[in-house]
Amino acid sequence: MISSGLFVAFIAVQKDTVFGRTRAKKATLMRNLLIYQYISEVARTGSVRKAAEKLAITASSLNRRIQSFEYEIGAPIFERSARGVRLNPAGELVVHAFRKHLADIKELKARIEDLKGVRHGNVSVTASQALLPHFLPAQVLEYQKQFPGVDFSIVVADPVESEQALLNYEVDLAILFSALPTESFETIARVEQNVFAIMAPEHPLAGRGKLRLSQCIDYPLALHDSSFSVGQILEAHAHSSRLPLHAAIKSNSFILLQNYILNSNAVGFEIEIGLTDDEASDLVKKPIFLNNANKISVQLIQLRGRTLPVAAAKFAQQISLAFDQMADNKTDSSG
Repeated sequence: MISSGLFVAFIAVQKDTVFGRTRAKKATLMRNLLIYQYISEVARTGSVRKAAEKLAITASSLNRRIQSFEYEIGAPIFERSARGVRLNPAGELVVHAFRKHLADIKELKARIEDLKGVRHGNVSVTASQALLPHFLPAQVLEYQKQFPGVDFSIVVADPVESEQALLNYEVDLAILFSALPTESFETIARVEQNVFAIMAPEHPLAGRGKLRLSQCIDYPLALHDSSFSVGQILEAHAHSSRLPLHAAIKSNSFILLQNYILNSNAVGFEIEIGLTDDEASDLVKKPIFLNNANKISVQLIQLRGRTLPVAAAKFAQQISLAFDQMADNKTDSSG
């Protein structure tokens, strides 16, 4: 029979072993996160010296740590030249693996918090500019009424920037007006949107019904540049209809264009999701006929195969429901 003293000693040894392993794992994790920070900063600056200054360590110490990591994985991760350093293919794989690891940790922490009933977390989204004035603020506020502990990071980005951010695990979701390659990305939800002409309340066309582009070109035009889906649709319709499409002002800024339109007799063009249904809105919106080519698909996209953190997955569900509601409202109004 084991004496009480021996039993206590045995438990103490086991406890020390278990917690020792836990501490060792935690130390390994912190060391890995630290080396990732070092590698990322060197890659960003292209210089060990500049990165060391930013990280508040000596250049020789930083260089030794990177060389130690390279020795550990059995391959160099930087191309070194007189002009500086940059990640080689092995380095790109290392950085991608670290980013995926951090995303997995974020997801794990979110799921543990969800099990505990604590609704905390962060949702990161890239979005097209048209979603910023009305749609996204309303969706975030609605979400935070239910989950006030969740914060958001929202960045304006074009499809190329969104694609890279998703691949690098820098964001959870992207809301865009164009699809991304299906082998790497998954469309969670989509909704078709019409293009509207917009103008100031006192504009001569404000009292009309559905408009044609030929009516709008009699006035100054405030247009998006061709990098936007609305601009592309207008240019295609004008070309096929042989209509001149001269812009009094062209910009990639929604705010600039809308303020210009509000204070002039210019006509601009937006999709529904970029406008408000509020009757007190300063701008008047009118449907416009564009040879049945005035449909733009708004898509909610994530990296294929990635399990989203709980907070991001819940927000994706909310956006999907909002898209469904838009589609239902459009069906009801047309019916």
